[in-house]
Amino acid sequence: MVKALIFDVFGTVVDWRNGVANAVREAGLPVDPLAFADAWRGKYQPKMQEVRSGNRPYVALDNLHLENLEATLADFGLQKDLSAAQKANLNRAWEKLPPWPDSVLGLTTLKRHFTLGTCSNGSVSLMTNLAKFGSLPWDHILGAEIAQGYKPDPKVYLASAAALDLPPDQVMMVAAHNGDLAAARATGLKTAFFPRPVEYGPGQKGDLKAESNWDVVANDLVDLAQIMVR
Repeated sequence: MVKALIFDVFGTVVDWRNGVANAVREAGLPVDPLAFADAWRGKYQPKMQEVRSGNRPYVALDNLHLENLEATLADFGLQKDLSAAQKANLNRAWEKLPPWPDSVLGLTTLKRHFTLGTCSNGSVSLMTNLAKFGSLPWDHILGAEIAQGYKPDPKVYLASAAALDLPPDQVMMVAAHNGDLAAARATGLKTAFFPRPVEYGPGQKGDLKAESNWDVVANDLVDLAQIMVR
């Protein structure tokens, strides 16, 4: 019954931690690049919660990332080390994140049998540029911007299914994050999980395994493709 697969992107399809750390390193900041990447990413959920809670209107993730970059630079005592242009350039690190080694092959295989789309908190432009950078073969860019909200708000998942003109039970949410899948399942979507055990580095503690009876559990994206096209 599944006709389309929609994907979480940051962490599930691309390696945000090493990608951002590489950009920090290239920017010449006098910091541990991975520590800075972790600190920047650590402001991700709290900033989106301002929108989810209704305390501020929808703002594209690109802008929230830039606000978080300003705050992270201040945390490291580096708020005066970069010009506005340099900050804008560093903020584009999120458009140049490397796919995990299995991502492109897995997506390419799945694309022969299913419609593929993002269901990301990233903006349309961010996801488009990221797809261009990493050769990610999406059919559609869906998610936060079309819903004017952020996951795990139910309207993000439902708007993605509606954009595909499919009922939720014919759409499968794919993510390496159990919480994302729980929210998607609550809206009626099918669910698929595989782990990214070093998304947050070697000391990662969460999302190391499936924490519910998701419709499909795989080892990685290539394995998911093999399961789905049998």
